[in-house]
Amino acid sequence: MTVKQISVFVENKIGGLATITDLLAQADVNIRALSIAETSDFGILRLMVDDVFKAGNALKDNGFIYSVTDVLAVAGEDKPGSIAKIVSVLSNEGIGMDYAYAFFAKKSELAYMIVKVEEMDKAKKAFKANGIHLADENEIAKL
Repeated sequence: MTVKQISVFVENKIGGLATITDLLAQADVNIRALSIAETSDFGILRLMVDDVFKAGNALKDNGFIYSVTDVLAVAGEDKPGSIAKIVSVLSNEGIGMDYAYAFFAKKSELAYMIVKVEEMDKAKKAFKANGIHLADENEIAKL
C-alpha cells in the first residue's frame, strides 16, 4: 500500500514556505506532515496532505513546480523503539532509503514514518511479514 506525497520546488528566500502553506490553506488543503531539504538557492518541500488532487491544482494554478510520488506511510506505536523497528526491517532486508521523515497523529495515537525506497514491493512484504502497519491514502487523509 502506497500513499501519494507532493514534492514542491521552493526558492530559498524568506516567505517561500509561507506562500505555499498560505496557498494550500486558502484551497482548504490540510497539511498532515512536511519536510524541507534546502540548498543555498532552492529547497524541496515534501508534503503529506488530506487531498492531493486539490493541493496539486492549487500549486499548478499558482505557477509552482511540483511532482507526486508514491511513498510508504509506516505506522507504529508512539513509544521508544518504533522507528528503530521500521528502519531495522528495511536494513535487514537490504533495502536502502532515499529519504524519510516522521510525525505523530494524536487522533490515532500512532507515530507515522514516511519512507521513500526504490524497492517498494520488497519493503511492503517485509513490513507485512514483521507485523508493521502500512497506512493507506484514506487513513492519512483522516488524521
